[in-house]
Amino acid sequence: MLETPNPSTNPRNLYTWCACLVSPAKMSKKPAAQPTLHKVIMVGSGGVGKSALTLQFMYDEFVEDYEPTKADSYRKKVVLDGEEVQIDILDTAGQEDYAAIRDNYFRSGEGFLCVFSITEPESFDATQEFREQILRVKNDENIPFLLVGNKSDLADKRRVPLDTCRERAQHWQVPYVETSAKTRDNVDKVFFDLMREIRSRKSDDSRATNGDVKKKKGKKMKCSIL
Repeated sequence: MLETPNPSTNPRNLYTWCACLVSPAKMSKKPAAQPTLHKVIMVGSGGVGKSALTLQFMYDEFVEDYEPTKADSYRKKVVLDGEEVQIDILDTAGQEDYAAIRDNYFRSGEGFLCVFSITEPESFDATQEFREQILRVKNDENIPFLLVGNKSDLADKRRVPLDTCRERAQHWQVPYVETSAKTRDNVDKVFFDLMREIRSRKSDDSRATNGDVKKKKGKKMKCSIL
């Protein structure tokens, strides 16, 4: 039978006695690291398929007649280039008319999918305003951002030329991708590509912050004789 050391008989037993009171399992147990969270905001005119894209990505199903009346938020764990991460998607459908609410949503976002329908020129024109609103709120020209032309399955009804879409994306210096929420074409691609851009931006920001900290630590205090 193992005898528990008595600290009162020998002070040097105190350390051993304390160690016996602590479970080895508790000592070695570390809190599990939470997956990195990437916050994505869906923007675009009503009816272009923002919700359909989101629901297709989240649940692998196409909902054709879904008409949200308020913002919906979704969260999902995915594997991004071998790393488990979480994506938080905010579908802003129905909130475009409320500037204060919209600005708060934009402010909280780390990356944006700006969606229009290739069958509706008006929705393509509206992307210009959405872009300007986001840049104004974020005050950052290099925010992670993808221009998305949805409803590529309706090629016979196309009214926004492909070259026009590419020219706008090139002018904004952002990627352009065409999707179909109905056939699931490029649905995963736009979300994963945007998460990669968000991850890259976070990495750049972290390096910049660490560089500033090192510079501050490296500064020497100067003594002035008055």
